[in-house]
Amino acid sequence: MKRHVAIIGCGHVGADVAFSLVTQNLADHISLFDINAAKAASEQLELQDMAALIGSRVHIDNNDASQLAADIVVMAVGPSKTQTVDRLRELDETAKAASMWVPKMLAAGFSGVLINITNPCDVITTLLAKQLELPAGQVFGTGTSLDSARMKRVVGTLLDVDPASIEGYVMGEHGESQFVAWSSVRVGGLPLTQWPQAAHADYDAMATAIRRGGWDVLTGKGWTSFGIATATAKLVDAVFSDARRVFAVSAMDSQLGVHIGQPAVVGASGIIHPIAIPLAADEQAKYQASAAVIRQAMHKIG
Repeated sequence: MKRHVAIIGCGHVGADVAFSLVTQNLADHISLFDINAAKAASEQLELQDMAALIGSRVHIDNNDASQLAADIVVMAVGPSKTQTVDRLRELDETAKAASMWVPKMLAAGFSGVLINITNPCDVITTLLAKQLELPAGQVFGTGTSLDSARMKRVVGTLLDVDPASIEGYVMGEHGESQFVAWSSVRVGGLPLTQWPQAAHADYDAMATAIRRGGWDVLTGKGWTSFGIATATAKLVDAVFSDARRVFAVSAMDSQLGVHIGQPAVVGASGIIHPIAIPLAADEQAKYQASAAVIRQAMHKIG
């Protein structure tokens, strides 16, 4: 199968997604799109130079609208300047920037899977699903996948355990109303609370560190890209391989009517199905409140 990925937006995130796909040999054909044609062309050229060094056989092109009929489209457009920890403040600009590509995708005959990164992720994912009118599950967002990875880093530091050994999810909005579903966190099969190091842990402080992790990177580095690009590459691989692996992603909650961060099975058609994990009463309340934030933002853009 020709694994064709189109990446819309060649900023730091989009470019690093392409880098991840090439270096991990996860795509056979990558099409780059950006409103700045010179940026897309330069990223293509550098990726081709790099591919020659690693022996990758991936084909790369740029800004050819016909290539929007890819198997997977990654939406990675961003704001002109990120200045605030609250991603919802980017909504007016990014909603317009993402929506402008929809007619071009439809004209090209796109019928594949769309993975949205553009923030505010849950709102833009809900908007794109509404505009594209694809079968349920074919449009989803990276959601709280990176936030869940940050949770594993924070918990791993607390317990002095490899983060890869930690299971659990950050849920809700990829933003200020997100929450750590502490009841879902397991390490070596044991609930986090059964580890001695967690007996006197400051869970509120850990949740704040997780929620603000991206902002901490951005204020020092100027942008964030490595983590979300890696998370996206994993999702692309899950679709192409029909992995049916569970990720924390922005998937449609049919009862609440919005895409929201939750665990879901990802395979060839996108979201196979969300997983309604049992939540503690306070966590369920936070989930409902976070969904309300997303719905309110959707009302602002119609």
